[in-house]
Order: sequence, then structure tokens, then C-alpha cells
Amino acid sequence: MSTRVYNVLFLCTGNSARSVLAEVLLNSRGAGRFRAFSAGSQPVGRVNPLAIDTLQQARLPTDGLRSKSWDEFAQPGAPALDFVFTVCDSAANEVCPIWPGQPVTAHWGLPDPAAVQGPDADKARAFRETFIALDRRIGLFTSLPIAGLDQLALQRKVDEIGKA
Repeated sequence: MSTRVYNVLFLCTGNSARSVLAEVLLNSRGAGRFRAFSAGSQPVGRVNPLAIDTLQQARLPTDGLRSKSWDEFAQPGAPALDFVFTVCDSAANEVCPIWPGQPVTAHWGLPDPAAVQGPDADKARAFRETFIALDRRIGLFTSLPIAGLDQLALQRKVDEIGKA
């Protein structure tokens, strides 16, 4: 059995909700096989409080979470990335930095729960739905036999997960 740890970066524009949820989910569900990070092209500078609430309700850790720029992961000394997933349409359409090592990339777009207007219950529901969708995708991702797939097959699989 491989002891390799795969580095995964989740990208979104503001790095306050979807990408942060994905980071925590993969770090929690990845059984030590993955090390997840999140970042944004235009980070808002804080994690959305409803993202924190959603994670806490799921009894997942929230200490040390912060909204940060994707530039941190394109710098010398940054972790070598194996996978980069965009979780919002805006980030998917932006010109990303050049990631050293040519990581596998895919778009796992989801609606922005932070954009939901209306009563607090509607906003909380949007965050829960996003959490559930990301949890399902991350479950599919962590079940992949990554070491046994060639690059093309792996690319196909992560693209399919983004449509799940």
C-alpha cells in the first residue's frame, strides 16, 4: 500500500466558503492520504461565519482557517500540488498561476452559498447543501485508486466527479 500523501488545492474567487469547506472535508475524510489547502484569486480576507457554523455542526475542525490568495501556492517553497480543483465558476474562468509540477486539474463548480439572500434559515440550508455536495465529491475522490490510474484515466475520473 502506498504511503504517498497527495497535495490538493481547492480554488474559489473569495476563499471564504466553498473552497474552505472542501479543504476541511478532504483533510478530515482523506485518511491521511491527502493534504488539502484552499485559496482564492481575490480572497475576501475572512472565512464566512456560516461556513464555520456548518463545519462545527458537522463536528469538523475550524481552528486556523483563513482566507488566502492563490499566490501563496505559486511561490517557491509552496507545497508541490498534485491536484487543483476549482469549486466556483468565476475561478474556473480566470487565468490561474502556473502550478509547478503540472497537477491534475478539474472544475467542481457549485453555486455560491454566500450569495443566497433571504432568511437566515435559507442561507444555512444553502451552506448545508454545498457541504453535502462537496462531501459526496470528496468521498468519490478519496475512493479513487490514484496510484493505479494513468494520467488520462485519472483526469477523466476527476472531471466526472465534478459532474456528480
